[in-house]
Amino acid sequence: MDYDVSVIGSGPGGLAAALALAQAGQKVLVCEQHEVPGGWTHSFTLQGYRFSPGVHYLGGLQPGGDLRRVYEGLGVSQDLEFCELNPEGYDHIVVGEERFDFPKGQARLIDRLSRRFPGEAEGLRRYFKTVTELMGGLRHLGRVRGLGDLPRAAAETGLVLNWARRTGQDLIDSCVSDPVLRGVLAGQSGDHGLPPSQVSAFFHAGVVDHYLEGGYYPRGGGFALPRAFVRAFKQAGGELRLNTPVAQILVEGKRVLGVRLADPRSPGAGGVEVRARHVISNADPEMTFGRLIGREHLSGRLRQKVDRARYSTSALSLFFAVDMDLRAAGLDSGNYWFYEHADVDVIYRQGLTDFALQAEAPPGMFLTVTTLKDPSKRHHGHHTCEAFVFVGYDAFEKWAAEASGQHSAGYEALKEDLSWRLFRALDKRVPGLSRRVVFWSLGTPLTNVHYLQAHRGNLYGTAKSPDQAGPLGFSTRTEFEGLLLVGASTLSHGVSGATHTGLAAAKTILQCHTADLLRQAGPPLRLYPAEDVSQWPAHLQARIARGARADGGEDA
Repeated sequence: MDYDVSVIGSGPGGLAAALALAQAGQKVLVCEQHEVPGGWTHSFTLQGYRFSPGVHYLGGLQPGGDLRRVYEGLGVSQDLEFCELNPEGYDHIVVGEERFDFPKGQARLIDRLSRRFPGEAEGLRRYFKTVTELMGGLRHLGRVRGLGDLPRAAAETGLVLNWARRTGQDLIDSCVSDPVLRGVLAGQSGDHGLPPSQVSAFFHAGVVDHYLEGGYYPRGGGFALPRAFVRAFKQAGGELRLNTPVAQILVEGKRVLGVRLADPRSPGAGGVEVRARHVISNADPEMTFGRLIGREHLSGRLRQKVDRARYSTSALSLFFAVDMDLRAAGLDSGNYWFYEHADVDVIYRQGLTDFALQAEAPPGMFLTVTTLKDPSKRHHGHHTCEAFVFVGYDAFEKWAAEASGQHSAGYEALKEDLSWRLFRALDKRVPGLSRRVVFWSLGTPLTNVHYLQAHRGNLYGTAKSPDQAGPLGFSTRTEFEGLLLVGASTLSHGVSGATHTGLAAAKTILQCHTADLLRQAGPPLRLYPAEDVSQWPAHLQARIARGARADGGEDA
């Protein structure tokens, strides 16, 4: 064997698995088809402006938080710093003309919403109690070790089974009746990308629960995450190969033998074979089973499951910079979820189609100002922003055969038209914004396919519907001995969820517990308040001052 483990893809799931295994003494190779690592956590720079398409905020980084424990336990905390989003509103849900700020802390959020909806106070308490009980129940079931855990496990199992086939909308509707409040509680649906009436109640509850203690943004942008993991991985003896797509997963019967790399001189042909005892795929099921293994090698049951799998929607991704004082315009470090009306479920159902191409203005949009989240990344005094509108892949499929960078005039004209429709919609929320744009670039579902090999440009892997969640979804284990899956299409999605899938794969290979993987004792995470740079270290305050100048601040 050339390696103990070969990992396909360097998203947070792949890197977490690779790092944990390398630190345990395994010989690990990571193959990444892109020129930079990170998958959805990578960043890119255009004309000096840095953007992070898949990282907008993380939860669980407060003292005692679950993701913080992972980063410190793997030792990557020594290379990570985070900016805490506005604790008075890490998410701003805007319904029509009314704004609802989600503050840090469950009790404060309940109190704030209850003051606006006094008749729903009891329902709100029941809603958040159910959310935390569902997540606590799942966590406890995952920690069952012996007979002593069975009594509580039985109670938790009953709770979990009660919600197994129900949706996020069911959860909301069972607790509150005001249509505006229902829209507000569904306002974070962009974090899983499905209409509330179609998403599993567990995934809806998971998103809500994840951010109850606030949101955090990596200083420097999303790329800080893979950079820290890669540094630790190489220090542990791991090997990362960029610009190295995998052409095939080698199998013999139901046993994996390794991977065949694509020939760089002829990407469609097979190149060097790399033998490994285990292969971990960070690619989605269609790529892993349909393309890299081939349906002819799958059992009938798995083939049907892959064929039937539905994927999360895609998006129009608008990256831009402005020479405008956005804080003076009323924006802060929190995320903005704009909805034209309270029927959020309808808006997300439209986001599964080509509605965004037909509408004069999108009925729903996400906006974040990354330079208010991390003031140290301003460039030439300009703010960088990212806006997203959900859209289905079908509307762009007719251009899928065209090479990236060589698209037809019709595709480019559509992108420009869509961009200015989005800017006009943003103008309604931030008057004058479009007149202060100094740079912009629009990504489409085809962009996601090209850079991330995401099937049909999906954002969150498989759709997290009740019939594709838990045991009905894709596990880290597969029918092939030695092959494991990680990433958004398995146990969970998002940065935190995908990271935990990597740990799940590593502990399966090592036959250990998660705690056994988290023994590096990294230093405490450094957290800085995005809303008060006076509390930042002096050298970072100086960088912020330089970057805020329009006469040539440095690119942090």
